Amino acid sequence: MDLVLLTALGVGGATVIGALIGFLFKNASHKFSDIIQSFAAGIMLAAAVFGLIVPSLEYGGKFGLLVTIAGIFVGALFLNVIDRVVPHLHRIVGSDIESHGHNANLSRVLLFVVAIAIHNLPEGIAAGVGFGAGDTSRALIIAGGIALQNIPEGMIIIAPMLAAGVKPGKTFVIAMITGLVEVVGTLIGYFAVSIASVILPFALAFAGGTMIYVVSDEMIPETHAHGNERGATYALLIGFCTMLAIDVLLG
Repeated sequence: MDLVLLTALGVGGATVIGALIGFLFKNASHKFSDIIQSFAAGIMLAAAVFGLIVPSLEYGGKFGLLVTIAGIFVGALFLNVIDRVVPHLHRIVGSDIESHGHNANLSRVLLFVVAIAIHNLPEGIAAGVGFGAGDTSRALIIAGGIALQNIPEGMIIIAPMLAAGVKPGKTFVIAMITGLVEVVGTLIGYFAVSIASVILPFALAFAGGTMIYVVSDEMIPETHAHGNERGATYALLIGFCTMLAIDVLLG
């Protein structure tokens, strides 16, 4: 349990680290941001496949394939519903700030931050489910992949809030809150699977589905929207292969 709690704090703390980096590189180029996010997308994609979906098949038994497929789609649909209620506003907020500067609508920026916080919950659950499966090394790999993805996400929430006139201190506190949501999600995922191990295959696939959804629906489109498609694609491949190598070497 201590390891789970420490990992949860590490996963959430990665967002805070990203926020600190965001303060230092407030004017980072789109190319730099796209490359970093694409690398993180590759990490998340590999973590979803090798750390969650493959184990789901292994634990699923006779109906493993059907349970895994169902879990993936339910996870994706879960985030799809969240998107309809509180959509991710990367492009909306970004374009608003670029065209209006400090007159950017603060409520839209805060909605953007709330959306990130809500999307962090299933990512935290994915990390917790990994520990609930009982494979500590694989769980740490999943958590590490999510943490790496949280760093660029923490970076990108700083500039919009500062441009909207939010004071640096409050900006940092808000970034910390988005990270704490992930800590809560990790604990939820861990206890849910520990209490009801029968749901483990479905929970693993569900978590994998949410991660793949985030990569496909948000990270890849965002990193391909500024003319850096080629570099972003190779960065994703490097991230994927990095996580693949880690999984093989530590598995």
